[in-house]
Amino acid sequence: MMRSLYSGVSGLKVHQTKMDVIGNNIANVNTIGFKASTVQFSDIFYQTTQNASGANELTGTAGTNAKQIGLGTSLASITAAMTTQGGSQRTDNATDLMITGNSFFIVNNGNGNYFTKNGSFTIDGAGYLATETGYYVMGWSTDPDDPNKIKQDTVGKIAIQTPENASTPPEATSDCTLKGNIDKTDSTLAGDGYIISSEFYDNLGNAYTAKIALNSTTSTATEQKYTMNLLDITSNATGKSVVQDTSLINSIQFGGSTYTYDATTKQLKTTGTAPTVSFNPVTGAFMTTTATGAAAGTTTNTLDLVLKTASDVAAAPTATPPVEGSSLFGKEGTIKYDCSSITQYSTTGACSISSSRGSLANTGAGRKVGNLSGVIVQQDGKIYGSYDNSTTKLLGQIAVASFSNPAGLEAIGGSLFAATQNSGDFDGKGVDVTADGGKFSTGVLEMSNVDLSSEFTNMITTQRGFQANSRIITTSDTLLEELINLKR
Repeated sequence: MMRSLYSGVSGLKVHQTKMDVIGNNIANVNTIGFKASTVQFSDIFYQTTQNASGANELTGTAGTNAKQIGLGTSLASITAAMTTQGGSQRTDNATDLMITGNSFFIVNNGNGNYFTKNGSFTIDGAGYLATETGYYVMGWSTDPDDPNKIKQDTVGKIAIQTPENASTPPEATSDCTLKGNIDKTDSTLAGDGYIISSEFYDNLGNAYTAKIALNSTTSTATEQKYTMNLLDITSNATGKSVVQDTSLINSIQFGGSTYTYDATTKQLKTTGTAPTVSFNPVTGAFMTTTATGAAAGTTTNTLDLVLKTASDVAAAPTATPPVEGSSLFGKEGTIKYDCSSITQYSTTGACSISSSRGSLANTGAGRKVGNLSGVIVQQDGKIYGSYDNSTTKLLGQIAVASFSNPAGLEAIGGSLFAATQNSGDFDGKGVDVTADGGKFSTGVLEMSNVDLSSEFTNMITTQRGFQANSRIITTSDTLLEELINLKR
């Protein structure tokens, strides 16, 4: 009689445990990266009142089955659905990531590595990629010998907005392209000249503008020539001319001719022949650009702008040191002007020539110092910094961990898991997320994989199971009561 009581008690216990798991699943229906768990029961020890027997030909009796009385149920397992993908939630946050696949993010709080499906990340005050609960996101850094490659080594913190990644170096302009049309009826060509403004960067990223005057010159039946004179170079930061202080300048050459500053006209001038652009007046086609000073008979489609300084200040103690960040005078630089795209057609009576940095092949444009303006995470976890000078830089790569038995991971709260003996070990290095066909999705988070319809159904069956087991106890109690009443 007492066995049924204990069987009922065991049934109550396991159904209560199952209800606890269901309640936890439903409570975390909106928890990022949560994995729902399921409960399995198993029957337990049986009391055998009679063993099984075989057939006996001598006595002519058949075999009999064993007589066993079960003693209730026990909890067989609580298993998390680690490989079931949760739904995706769009956030449009560049550092929010979702893993498609069975791998896990690796995070570290200084005490060890843990694993999570929660990809809600941010950049902490020190500039490292981290979780919102203060764990560092682990991955790989760039190769010191090749910053365009990742060195897959022991995982570490991923530097994002640290001082070394806050900016990218500038680059001096080496090519400019002149485009547009020269209308020979433009009256400015015969006067002070049609002014072309040409912007460029020096080797420290400072921006300058060269002022070039286009003037008409000799004309024949087969050739129309225009001279291009360099008038001034100004700093974009201050708007002031940077060629007036001759103590800082050794020489300035344009198209092979040397230019000096004229204090009277407050412009550069040359005693040589200015470079020319030539056209066929019949076809209006560009012919050649002559680089003055070049060897006889040679022609080129570019003009050279060469900016020089005197020797180092240390070698010339009496020279005035550069001021106001005038790094233009710290290093010789050459800018080639490609004029091959210029045309000569009579249109509106006005020229329309413009200068753009870079060659026709989009090289040599130069750039200012780049400040980090954004972060891009690719599907393979590689992180690139986006800078406001139109450059990108590889910053690192997010590594992931894969386990032979992810269900064997131990949940420790906070959507975190720890490795156990039954999950498989983490080697400290991690793997590329694409190794098993997975990928990262940016601006998306993986939500809980709790299925409410299943949970509510399980809740109903668990409730009924609990009620049925409670009836076992009350019925057994009634039987005991009847037994006790036999003495009356």
